[in-house]
Parts: sequence; structure tokens; C-alpha cells
Amino acid sequence: MSSSDQGNKVHQIIPYAEHPSSSQSHSLSSSLTIQEQCEFQQAPLISSTSNLTPRCLSSHSQMAKDSFNNRTNDIPRNVTKDTNLPYKQTKGKYSIHDFKVIRTLGTGFFGRVHLVRSNHNGRYYAMKVFRKRKIVKSKQIEHTNDERRILSVLQHPFITRMWGTFQDTKSIFMVMDYIEGGELFSLLRKSKVFPNQVAKFYAAEVLLALEYLHSKNIVYRDLKPENILLTRTGHIKLTDFGFAKEVETTTYTLCGTPDYIAPEVIAVQPYNKAVDWWSFGILIYEMLVGTTPFYDTSPIKIYEKISKCEYEIPPFIDIDARSLIRGLIMKDVTFRLGNLRHGVEDIKNHPWFQEVVWENLLSGNIETPYEPNIPNGVGDSSQFEVYPEEEYDYGNNSSPDEYGYLFPEF
Repeated sequence: MSSSDQGNKVHQIIPYAEHPSSSQSHSLSSSLTIQEQCEFQQAPLISSTSNLTPRCLSSHSQMAKDSFNNRTNDIPRNVTKDTNLPYKQTKGKYSIHDFKVIRTLGTGFFGRVHLVRSNHNGRYYAMKVFRKRKIVKSKQIEHTNDERRILSVLQHPFITRMWGTFQDTKSIFMVMDYIEGGELFSLLRKSKVFPNQVAKFYAAEVLLALEYLHSKNIVYRDLKPENILLTRTGHIKLTDFGFAKEVETTTYTLCGTPDYIAPEVIAVQPYNKAVDWWSFGILIYEMLVGTTPFYDTSPIKIYEKISKCEYEIPPFIDIDARSLIRGLIMKDVTFRLGNLRHGVEDIKNHPWFQEVVWENLLSGNIETPYEPNIPNGVGDSSQFEVYPEEEYDYGNNSSPDEYGYLFPEF
């Protein structure tokens, strides 16, 4: 962001007040550095009309700690083909020889995500690499093509951008924005919970991203802190569209992350974009409480709890936040906020978001509550875990390409 853009931001800070419960700690976790604590405690005054005071809590239950350590993997994807979205013309724009692979940022069943640098413009990118054989054996061909197609039409300040794709005989590659600040999940794990205003800031930016997706008839279906990245200035970027799907009416696919999945998905009922608003409520709950409302070490028990929709909101949570959570984590989809007559406006106009100036937020003219520590400047990767590196055979086109015809748009 340019210095002029920085100057246009709102620079007002809300003072912190102690929580009335003496059993709670009133400072951020000691796992944050002193500098990080100071930066984090500078929560934004989202508009000039609010006198709300955020609560700053650091202690949380052992259950919350376990929920971070035992986060259940995504359940398998079963994807059907959609054909209504247009493609961005990026086929054949790149090859592996256009980039220098620097390090691994993340790993998964299908491949890796690398930090790379362009040999042409010197910019840093995140490059997702998927092994074709694993995609085919797992019957994820249509899912992979759908993800590429969806990403090709998205352009929003709070969503990661795909710059292009290509393939060799063994792998497919997606060139994405590199977001240096790491995952929101990592920050939440360090701070244990977020103060009310901090959670509100991140939730508001996520809401705008979901509103944009829904305007394009795209249901995201995998909202969670791990899929929210932080830019160097502290704004969010929604990432990982592996479960995203174009849905004009309803769909049936069972997919998502157990803690965040909506009851109608578990019941294998037709569902719509309202599943994202359920997950949005779970996200707000987790940011404020430090654990998900239906947490359990067993996915089956999580599903049972979700199906009953019985949960408690701790009394120290802001009263307006409690009201919004109740309206979002609503089993009856016909009464769930976001799925009513006025759609997303019912959420944006909720008292918890009363002081949010949505136009200012969308344009980036609101101070972020936390700026990640990026000591080495552009291309810094200190906010990401270190993974063992391997020897890569990327760009090797000497072997037969058994599966290339299955990924025609790469």
C-alpha cells in the first residue's frame, strides 16, 4: 500500500477495559511479543461514532487448546461439474522456468504450495502444485477444474487472486498472490481469543468477501481461520477455493470442515448459500471464545452436536455478538440470518456491526487492528511454518502425459 493510501486511513484507537470477571486474564497471550501485543491492542474504531470498548482476554479452556491442536482435516470432496462460469485467458501464460522456487509454504495430500519468485518481474507469488495422478486416483478431476474456473473470475480486495495456470506431464500449477502475513488461525492460536472489536474487524472483511462470492452465485463452503490469510498491512484474504461451487439454487454435496459444517449438509438435504452464514457464525464464535461451539475430538460426535444445535455462549461475550451468533448458528435455515428476505443486509445492519462504515472498509480506509511482523520486507516468509524440502521434478516433460487431456484449461 502506498504512503498516500496509508495517510487516508482512519487513525483512531479504542482504549481497552478490563473484563469484569476476575478469573480471566486481561492481557494477550505471552506468546505474542511485546511489539505484537502493542500492535494488536490498537484495535480500530470502525467509525467515528462508536464508543464501544473491546474486551482483551487471553485465558481459555483446555478444550479450546485441544481444538487448535486436533483440528480435523477436511472431509473428502465429491464434486459435480458446473459450466456457467467463464475462464480468464491465462492458459499457457507461464511455465516452471519462469519462476525460482524458494521454499515450501504448506503441504497437503495433492501436493505443495511454494513461495516462488518471477524471473521476469521479480515479484513473489504462491504457487500451488498438484500431482495429476493423485487428483485422478482420488476422483477430483472436476473439482480441480472447477476451482481453476472459479478463481479465474474472482477479483476482490479480500480474496486471493489467481494470476495464471500451467501444467507439465506430472503436475498442474496455479500461480496465486503471495500473502506474507500468514494465517488468521496462527494469530488466533497465539492470542487465544480476539477482543470484541478485533473479531468484529476480521468478521466484517470476511462478510464482504462472502457477499461478493454470493453475488456471483458461488458458495464457498470452507470458511475457517486456516483459510483466511493476513496481508502485510493486516487485511484479510480469503484463500483455498477447493470446496467452492457455483450454485444458482441448491446443491447436495457433502463437503467442508467438520467443526464448521452446517446441519443441512450433514443431513444430506439440499442446501444453498446459507451454509456460508452458518460457518460465518462459527468463525465469530471461535474468534471470541477460542474454540468452536460444537468441538469434539471425534468428527461423528461433532456432527451429532451440530445436528442437535445445542451450544452455549459464554456470558463474557458482548451482548450484540451473542445475538448475531444466535441468528447465524440457527438450525432452521428459514430463520437463519443471511437467508431471510433482506439477505446479507440483515447481517450488515445487525447491532454488532452498527459502527462499521462498509464503504470505508471495502476501500481499505480503516486502520487494521494488527500488522504482522514482516522483518525482511517483500518476500518474507517468517509467518509460515518450515517444512522439509524435497527434490522436485517440475518441468520434466520427457515422460508421457497420461492425464493432461483431463485438465484442458491448465
